[in-house]
Amino acid sequence: MQIAYSIIVPIYNEADNILPLIEEIEWVMNTNPNSWEVIFVDDGSQDASLCILQKLVKSKPYLRCLQLKQNYGQTSAFAAGVKAARGTYVISLDGDGQNDPRDIPLLINTCTAENLDLVTGKRKNRQDPWYKRMIGKVANRVRSSVLEDNVQDTGCSLKIYRRSCLEQIQLFKGMHRFLPALFQIQGFRTKEVPVHHRSRTRGKSKYHLFNRGLSLFFDLLAVAWMKKRRIAYVVEREFASEDVL
Repeated sequence: MQIAYSIIVPIYNEADNILPLIEEIEWVMNTNPNSWEVIFVDDGSQDASLCILQKLVKSKPYLRCLQLKQNYGQTSAFAAGVKAARGTYVISLDGDGQNDPRDIPLLINTCTAENLDLVTGKRKNRQDPWYKRMIGKVANRVRSSVLEDNVQDTGCSLKIYRRSCLEQIQLFKGMHRFLPALFQIQGFRTKEVPVHHRSRTRGKSKYHLFNRGLSLFFDLLAVAWMKKRRIAYVVEREFASEDVL
């Protein structure tokens, strides 16, 4: 059976968030008439995350779980989920509960109604500490000015992708943050829509300035280079003999 939507959730030490998030996703997706699946990718968790998922897959036919050998990072976990996905569209969201699954229908409707290849969320009233909001605002402003991707919040993990397009993107470590720009480089159609954002109520954040700042800068330079060196051409006319035509 062809699956319409594959929801990918990379996690690392999110034991307390798994069941509430799955229940929210299930409630939202049960209102959709099309087929769907949920793929949790355990990125080397050291808590009870994997144990919880192993139990849940036995009672939830739509649920799949991938266990990575060690902690590879969010881009690798996302890439593993994409490779395993069977849906025509791939939907991504964080496993910390801050993305609201109730926004998934908005992404689906926008993507299908406007025939887009990627729709990314823009977090309104972002519920994070002030220093995270400040760092994010500066990083987004710099990225947007350099890449001219017309995206104000590339850090929002809540996105929907056309899988056939996503599979054409070569992912490198940390590049999940620049997927809108990478899609645009390939000529794919993208759009950003406002979505809700919630406070983290369980678990601890894995990101801070020291494990993101420098890598973001070098990743930005890499994507800017790719955009500048992109091959572009227009075929004016084609001439061939009448036998060929």
